[in-house]
Amino acid sequence: MSPLAYLQGKFVPLEEANINIMTHAFNYGTGCFEGIRGYWNEEQEQMYLFRLREHYQRLLTSARILGMSSPHSIDELCELTLELVRRNGHREDCYVRPILYKGSRVVGVRMHDLEDHFAMFTTAFGKYIDASEGCRCCVSSYRRIDDNAIPARAKVTGGYINSALAKTEAQLNGFDEAIMLTHDGHVCEGSGENIFLVIGNTLVTPAPSDNILVGITRASVIQIAREELGIPTIERSIDRSELYGADECFMTGTAAEITPVIEIDRRPIGSGTVGPLTRRLQELFFEVVRGRNRRYAEWLTPAYVPIAADR
Repeated sequence: MSPLAYLQGKFVPLEEANINIMTHAFNYGTGCFEGIRGYWNEEQEQMYLFRLREHYQRLLTSARILGMSSPHSIDELCELTLELVRRNGHREDCYVRPILYKGSRVVGVRMHDLEDHFAMFTTAFGKYIDASEGCRCCVSSYRRIDDNAIPARAKVTGGYINSALAKTEAQLNGFDEAIMLTHDGHVCEGSGENIFLVIGNTLVTPAPSDNILVGITRASVIQIAREELGIPTIERSIDRSELYGADECFMTGTAAEITPVIEIDRRPIGSGTVGPLTRRLQELFFEVVRGRNRRYAEWLTPAYVPIAADR
């Protein structure tokens, strides 16, 4: 079966879901997007979409920051997503990419007096960072975009050149991922992930005021750590040297999930292996997203009609 996409109010074959070369967003990066994971539970034969509404709430927040409007409400966006996943029949972990973009065929730099279009596709999706035994990072020479330059709290399509340059630099230099600093030298985030340090019996992560994208996985980890393990999280500015002295480090994100960091700038973090708290948080997180911890059932939206009523 040929996969489908959603484009301008219709479900169409993915290979036909194309935009014109003059599309404003293609030329100027004028759009915002989300990434949503779906987790396949083989035993239940169910696909669970993780924190679906929260992702669309953030998409509409990004849109407001950019002065854009969505043709669909949050409820409609959720229903369209479920319909697309069902039509594509995923029976493995998948990824959903909704994008709201300036669809007018106009030359000229601006955000106003342009049409807002919506599109979405799904794809099978495994590990984003292939580092099962831990990720090796470097501090990037590229600084994270400042909120007064490109809104850091919005997932802006054009802003991701900042991330692409940082990640490319890291990988060409033999690392798995980059860690970016703010304009004033504080730790911000990875190229597409939030970052956490374990210092003693506490999680420490950069505050929203340090130009981070306020991650949905980030918020989930903070809550899981507090409720399941009694581990508090402190949100504050972090200096670069604190990275090297941390007991453990990990990154979080929809794509990255919980990715352990075992080395930064060729310095081992802690013992240089995946730390015990990071490992435990990974275990708890995957129990949650695959529907095996019903305490967090409200975070999951099942895509398929259950086979049996008791499921």
